[in-house]
Amino acid sequence: MKKIVLTVLVFILAAAALLAYLAMQGPDLAEYEHLKNPAISSRPSQKMIVVEAVGDPNVVGERVFELLFDLYYSTDGVERWPLPAARARWPVSPDLSKEEWNGIYGIPVPDSVMVLPDHTPVSGMTVSLTTWEYGEVAELLHVGPYDRETPSIEKLKAFITERGYETASPHEEEYLKGPGMFFRGNPEEYVTILRYEISPVMDLSLDEDITEPSDETNVEVE
Repeated sequence: MKKIVLTVLVFILAAAALLAYLAMQGPDLAEYEHLKNPAISSRPSQKMIVVEAVGDPNVVGERVFELLFDLYYSTDGVERWPLPAARARWPVSPDLSKEEWNGIYGIPVPDSVMVLPDHTPVSGMTVSLTTWEYGEVAELLHVGPYDRETPSIEKLKAFITERGYETASPHEEEYLKGPGMFFRGNPEEYVTILRYEISPVMDLSLDEDITEPSDETNVEVE
């Protein structure tokens, strides 16, 4: 009996170690080589399971992603492995403290998913099944900790302006590699896609034909 229990325990530990190893490997960055420099592309809409919460992402983020992953794995018709990269949108003003940030966290699901799985509501978190619209987007790959994203964000925004566009959405991030479900990992190796929806800037310098009103002469008829 002890031998059976020991064998099962070893198997469980080995499986957990394998999952942790796979989770920490991250994506094949060769697929994202083109995003080491800013790039513009067209992106289709994507159905998402979304959890919205207010608070410092360093504090509430862990609980948000725990709920997000629980919802994903409880949903029928999704791929169990590999787990799709989670995303987040940040419709926040830069002068707000992180405690006031409104984070819209999401994970992609197939269009065939029509309802959310049964779940226990979590205080301070709103759950929904929705579609994120895209279109033309500008993207840039950021490698490293989240708190060192600012230079990459500024580089991406400068690129957008130089190409004659303006941002048309909140800042979005796609987490190709970050803290895993088991380990925090090395922040220096985190891989994030920075993204904005964009639209062309209207050129107001074009001359427009302006028709001057003509003087009308009233003729009195006797």
